[in-house]
Amino acid sequence: MKKEMRYLVPNDYMADPAVHVFDGKVYIYPSHDRESGIEENDNGDHFDMNDYHVFSTDDIMNGEIKDHGVVLAVKDIPWAGRQLWDCDVAYKNGKYYMYFPLKDQNDIFRIGVATSDKPYGPFVPEKDPIRGSYSIDPAILDDGDGNYYMYFGGLWGGQLQRYRDNKALESAKFEDDDKAAIPSRVVKLSDDMLQFAEEPKPIVILGEDGKPLTAGQNEKRFFEASWMHKYNGKYYFSYSTGDTHNLCYAVGDNPYGPFTYKGVILTPVVGWTTHHAIAEFKGKWYLFHHDCVPSNGKTWLRSLKVCELEYDKDGNIITIDGEG
Repeated sequence: MKKEMRYLVPNDYMADPAVHVFDGKVYIYPSHDRESGIEENDNGDHFDMNDYHVFSTDDIMNGEIKDHGVVLAVKDIPWAGRQLWDCDVAYKNGKYYMYFPLKDQNDIFRIGVATSDKPYGPFVPEKDPIRGSYSIDPAILDDGDGNYYMYFGGLWGGQLQRYRDNKALESAKFEDDDKAAIPSRVVKLSDDMLQFAEEPKPIVILGEDGKPLTAGQNEKRFFEASWMHKYNGKYYFSYSTGDTHNLCYAVGDNPYGPFTYKGVILTPVVGWTTHHAIAEFKGKWYLFHHDCVPSNGKTWLRSLKVCELEYDKDGNIITIDGEG
């Protein structure tokens, strides 16, 4: 289905949106792309982001988009190496917590946390990353019962293939095509929101046959860009398939899964792939994502956009044309 799209920040390159409604306003937490001159490669070194902005609006498709400026930068973070990729923000007990992936000084991705008393920051980072954290793309679910869950992980440049059972391998390992795909991870956060409350667990995505998706099913299997939302009491785990450029989703009955694959949310966009958030505002649902049309296809210079998202009567998401 073709949808009316809106570019939200036409005068700058923003990507990887996380989106939440706080105090009746929509807050958008994107990555901030820039031209750093680094050559394109499979490790994603050309995605050399070094700060975050926050944006807000009270009218997604037509209203003013307010830029709250830089709220956290690499230079502010005591343990920093390079590359601030996709972040997310959660609210608990009067405080806002920003979770961000960043390579440490050994070029290993960890997940850090920074805090603020306002949804638009600025955010003050903790002096160390979360213990036991690894890989990229943290997304937070506030389950409404006092529990908060982080979904994370990404292949290739996101380094997820370097880990099994939360331990670093001697060397990275991808699965054979007929073996279960490398899974995303989920972990409950501690009461103070600053650490993991448990060991991260794998997210199993089942096919229609009830068997886990395999590495060879790369138009359906998880690659990166986890997001979680709830609709009619069900948990919708959505993600990018990376090298095959789809946004897909799977549905389950609890935050840990297993989740059953349901289909494609968004077909490929212009650019390498996309990354998204799904949020409800004033009774409508929206898909926030990015593409590279304004930069003429430069995959490291991405532009933030939004369109309405719809469900059918059975709760299936109606596929949107990414126009790629």
